[in-house]
Amino acid sequence: MTEQTERTLAGPAQPELLGRIVSPRPLGEVRVWPASFADRLTAPLPGVRGMTRLARERAVRPDAEGLRGIHQLPYAPGPLPVTDADTTTVTWAGHASWIVRTGGLTILTDPVWSRRILGTPARITPVGVRWEDLPAVDAVVISHNHYDHLDAPTLTRLPRDTPLFVPAGLGRWCRRRRFSCVTELDWWESADLGGVRFDFVPAHHWSKRTLTDTCHSLWGGWVIQSTRGAAGGGQRIYFAGDTGYGHWFTEIGRRHPGIDLALLPIGAYEPRWWLGDVHADPEEAVQAYEDLGARAMAPMHWATFLLSAEPVLEPITRLHRAWQRAGHPREHLWDLPIGGSRVMDGTREAPPSPQAPHGISG
Repeated sequence: MTEQTERTLAGPAQPELLGRIVSPRPLGEVRVWPASFADRLTAPLPGVRGMTRLARERAVRPDAEGLRGIHQLPYAPGPLPVTDADTTTVTWAGHASWIVRTGGLTILTDPVWSRRILGTPARITPVGVRWEDLPAVDAVVISHNHYDHLDAPTLTRLPRDTPLFVPAGLGRWCRRRRFSCVTELDWWESADLGGVRFDFVPAHHWSKRTLTDTCHSLWGGWVIQSTRGAAGGGQRIYFAGDTGYGHWFTEIGRRHPGIDLALLPIGAYEPRWWLGDVHADPEEAVQAYEDLGARAMAPMHWATFLLSAEPVLEPITRLHRAWQRAGHPREHLWDLPIGGSRVMDGTREAPPSPQAPHGISG
């Protein structure tokens, strides 16, 4: 058992441990973890009474009026930008799935290319980039094990030697599927791959995949930073994964100053009494962006799956209003259509593609 693992299991020493960024961990390291990470929860999980209330209110999907905007959801697939080791690009494939190309690597975040996930209607917009159009994937980061973020059918399309960066406790699931380079990290830990650093950071969320594994693995976001090349060196992208609003954003910004782009969730937030602790709403996403001290923000976790009760277009409408009220420059909000891309060239981001976003056909 490693020193880091021993201190993580120690209990009382954990808060002090979580306040430091430690040296990078070895790739593919097999580690021992506690049986549960429930002590990392920042809010109680809903119980039987909450489940009963949700069923009684039938507030799990938009009503007919809320569905009317589906044909207006932004969908504009285009070719992936040309990139090199000194250029960073991001492409939104939908939901929390991004194609991040930085330091010469192609990285997928929470890749879900399936049309349907367990317990949820089929996706309401197609994937923004066809699987066969992807370049060779150099790495995958996973935020947590919920089915809309950890999609087994998608992952098993990858070569089994693809490096996976996953939360503590999730390595066994990956290795059972014969992935040979699985790096599990605790909060504030990191690992390096080919000149790119992957830092695992906290989130206000939880984990569960079966009836018996609640909080058996950790959850969090990722700070991805290229350290190669004079122009690309130091560029930082924060991928939040799935999270509610809370104190961790300020701490992440303090520990990782100079974030160039924050990929933040804005959807799946109604009803608030049910989802407020684990899913940020658009106004909270703007506050999180401010807490992080990031230069630009790109919204995600909307316009793909029907996971909650808000109208399908409401997340982006409320985000635009909140952004304007806060007085942030419009050019710092990268509200990409599904399939859209942006290029970060050196220390300044390039202008968006001239292709205008459009809705999907009705």
